[in-house]
Amino acid sequence: MPQYFRDSPESLVPDALAGFAAAHADLVAYNPDHGYFRTRHTAPTRRVGLVSGGGSGHEPLHSGFLGTGMLDAACPGRIFASPHNRQIFEASRAVARADGVLHIVKNYTGDRINFGIAAERLAHEGIRCTRLLIDDDLATDSDDIAVGRRGTGATLIVEKILGAAADEGRGLEDLVALGTDVTRRARSLAVAAAAHTTPQSGTPAFTLPDNVLEFGVGIHGERAEGTTPHAPLGKLVETMTDQLLAALPDSAGTRVLALVNGLGSITSLELYGIRHAVAKALDDRGVGLDRSLTGTFVSALDMRGFSLTLFATDAEALRLWDAPARTPAWPL
Repeated sequence: MPQYFRDSPESLVPDALAGFAAAHADLVAYNPDHGYFRTRHTAPTRRVGLVSGGGSGHEPLHSGFLGTGMLDAACPGRIFASPHNRQIFEASRAVARADGVLHIVKNYTGDRINFGIAAERLAHEGIRCTRLLIDDDLATDSDDIAVGRRGTGATLIVEKILGAAADEGRGLEDLVALGTDVTRRARSLAVAAAAHTTPQSGTPAFTLPDNVLEFGVGIHGERAEGTTPHAPLGKLVETMTDQLLAALPDSAGTRVLALVNGLGSITSLELYGIRHAVAKALDDRGVGLDRSLTGTFVSALDMRGFSLTLFATDAEALRLWDAPARTPAWPL
């Protein structure tokens, strides 16, 4: 089985964090005592600090999107595990602005609990804090799932659009309203041909028969409700596109932004082929493709698969998406 390049399973994350900090020392600062990154450059017009975080293994999310036009601080947890509330509290206190802090939180139980505790601690210190919950995963859109839809690829779209809006000096309530609307107009779906490799054991998190895809897999390796035969790419993307378009609000119109995201070990060659298939599927359905982003942005260690996120655009969202950003991983 494939093995990770590391000294030990325990050293994988801390060594990566130290390496990331050194590689991007011109853009980010690392606080090893409290385990968070913060940007070295931010717009002086900001009235709200933007903080996000989540388990390691999803790189470049979230630390790769620290900087001008995006996040102020990011808190990396252990692999696929929520950051500790202490990390979140200290990071939030460090980047709080006059109008407080906004927590951008993917919808997982551990993240909700730890960001919630941090928010309570901030309130005790008189720092305003509000949470924006990202819940875009179509595969978990079920009344049988108590926690609701998982947060996945739309997190990047929210961080970009809210980062640009924060640079304009918008207040906390305005940013929450904007982020809530962006999340409402975005849905994601992921498929995988093979699970990620568990760093501790070097074995796959689950196995699949040949020529079978996990349809609706989670970014922590959560199994989907079902599998599907490994169909030709065009047919697979058409199925995903139809399901995503059907889940967007009726008021969303017929123009979208598409995020084609690799889950870890899929090649650029394949990703651009997927992007081509998405554009064709949208065009065949009379849906305009206003913007697209292709690459690995929300990974699941070395999972062999991809996710597709569709976001229903409008002129304001596109303007904010196009605003400049400078972070370690933002490609535009």
